[in-house]
Amino acid sequence: MSIALPVDIADSALAAEMADDLALVESALRETAHPTDEVLTEVSRHLMEAGGKRFRAMLVLLAARFGDSGDKRIVPAAVAIELTHLATLFHDDVMDEAAMRRGHASANSRWGNSVAILAGDYLFARASRILADLGAEAIRIQAETFGRLVSGQLAETVGPRPGEDPLDHYMHVITEKTGSLIATSGRFGAMFAGVPDDYAERIAQASERLGVAWQLSDDVLDIASTSSQSGKAPGTDLRQGVRTLPVLYALRSPDGGPGRSPGGGPRRLAELLDSADLTDPSLHAEALALLRADPALEMARGDVRRWAHGARDTLAPLPDVPARAAFETLCDFVIDRTG
Repeated sequence: MSIALPVDIADSALAAEMADDLALVESALRETAHPTDEVLTEVSRHLMEAGGKRFRAMLVLLAARFGDSGDKRIVPAAVAIELTHLATLFHDDVMDEAAMRRGHASANSRWGNSVAILAGDYLFARASRILADLGAEAIRIQAETFGRLVSGQLAETVGPRPGEDPLDHYMHVITEKTGSLIATSGRFGAMFAGVPDDYAERIAQASERLGVAWQLSDDVLDIASTSSQSGKAPGTDLRQGVRTLPVLYALRSPDGGPGRSPGGGPRRLAELLDSADLTDPSLHAEALALLRADPALEMARGDVRRWAHGARDTLAPLPDVPARAAFETLCDFVIDRTG
């Protein structure tokens, strides 16, 4: 089963190579998640077969195009990255008590929390086994990345500490929880393709910034989309009480201020976000409409642009090759998807 690339790559030869390699990754994922235990096989494959963009695996493959993309370690590295990501989704859904994932029943709602946690643990173990064959440096990088993932998840679970700016806290969470693994995706691809260290570092930094931009664009889409562009019904995070970037901006200055309209609108929005039960359809619709009209949404779009442009600028010193153009296309895509 092949996975379509999330963006159109202008260089047809590069696009074909990437699609072929992504198909190899997809095949290896399904083979890896095939233990001897029948139940574990079914559960561990659950999220794989629910779909997904394979964004992190694709970044491994794209970063490798700055060097020797034929190295045999690149596809296994992409598989290990994607297994790690899938494992975190199993655990996230347990912690969030999520009922759905990618349009399907979550593993925890179908098999229970214990089984879902063990399935995530199994995928972490499979990723580690693959990386063991790729060398000590790969294991070290993965361990450091996993530490950042856990740190980000813990910060999200605990919430802002007394005196901490909720917006700063949120950006720390998504940089650690989301950006870290995407940075390692770019690093692995560059490293195993023999890209010089200074360029590999730039690719990792650019990947992290792109990852943060992607998450922030999902935040914008959750409010701004009138369809399921983000893979979720509009206002899903809002309904669940998740304070994403537009919400945090809206709460920062509920009584007006630079770029904000004075009057009852911002105050009413703050009241809804702070105290209302937004699972109530009428209150949810009201809050969503107010957020769409609030300057906070455009402020969030501005952050998406800044992070995406930062990723693009980080890669500017690299050779002008099709891989760099494709990465720049990804940056433009993240901006364009938020309108």
